[in-house]
Amino acid sequence: MDNEIHLGTYFLIILYPVVGLFVIEMISRMTKIPSWIKLLTQAIMCVGFGIAYLTMQVAHWLTGGVLLALAFALFYQAKISKVHPEKTLY
Repeated sequence: MDNEIHLGTYFLIILYPVVGLFVIEMISRMTKIPSWIKLLTQAIMCVGFGIAYLTMQVAHWLTGGVLLALAFALFYQAKISKVHPEKTLY
């Protein structure tokens, strides 16, 4: 069985979460969604991609780990944004 992955596949693996973050950001700006909801949605998306990348047949553990770390930071920022909205920079 051939587990070879080409450079284009790696590019797409990185591109999907970035596009997801961007789409959530644009939707939240157009609909004036509160910052904490946007951050929470982005964190959930990162967890989904992170788990998917860790469990793929050819695991992308580094990308998955980075996405889970980003999700942790986004969950923290969502909490801060919910508790202290005046301290939110975005």
